[in-house]
Amino acid sequence: MKLTLLNMALCTAISFVLFNACGSSHGEPNALSQDESEAGWELLFDGKTLKNWHIYNKKDAPSPWVVQNGTIYCDPKSDSQKGDLISDNTYENFEFIFDWKLEKEGNSGVFINVIEDTNINATYHSGPEYQLLDDAHVDFDKPLKRSGCLYTFAPQKNFVNTKPRTEWNKSRIVQKDGKVTFYLNDVMTAEADFNSTKWKEQIKRSGFKDYPEFGKNTQGQIALQDWSRGVTFRNLKIKQL
Repeated sequence: MKLTLLNMALCTAISFVLFNACGSSHGEPNALSQDESEAGWELLFDGKTLKNWHIYNKKDAPSPWVVQNGTIYCDPKSDSQKGDLISDNTYENFEFIFDWKLEKEGNSGVFINVIEDTNINATYHSGPEYQLLDDAHVDFDKPLKRSGCLYTFAPQKNFVNTKPRTEWNKSRIVQKDGKVTFYLNDVMTAEADFNSTKWKEQIKRSGFKDYPEFGKNTQGQIALQDWSRGVTFRNLKIKQL
């Protein structure tokens, strides 16, 4: 019996190692496993170029966003004109995962359902935000601004801390038929129905009420927010549902 249990334990350990080496989405950065490819996942960042992305409303403009050591980095010291990085394509029903780090006191976000239009001055004038915030930021203790929140609309549904600054946080956004769910480090942190009366009433009471297109769309582009401190992304992958 002892030998059998030992063999089972060894088999379990070997299976775990093989899964993480070959089949896990958290293996080699910026690459798809065979399982992910077969499940319909696509890379939004190849680890080498900014293909699939451009600056909001300025497709050919220089920007502070650079590829650095297999990551997308927004350099706060860049002399280029500031601007959010936005996906070339639009998405409606999708699952989007990404890893991120912030510098000390950093603040950033990921916007979904963004409408790119020269009559709309900024990504946040149309797209709701998945908040990213460093624990040392002055706003960290404000419940509506913590990482994983639907920015300013609701606190975390389930409390979760960000990881130490040297480690990667892992986030996931799922949207299906206008219903969105946010996850941070495998914990569900926000839910909303962008088609609901509740959501429309929330907008009317929010600081976004003066932006006609804000929160009214369930299809659009994904945007990464430029801010005054550096932010780094990798493993940006999307699967259309």
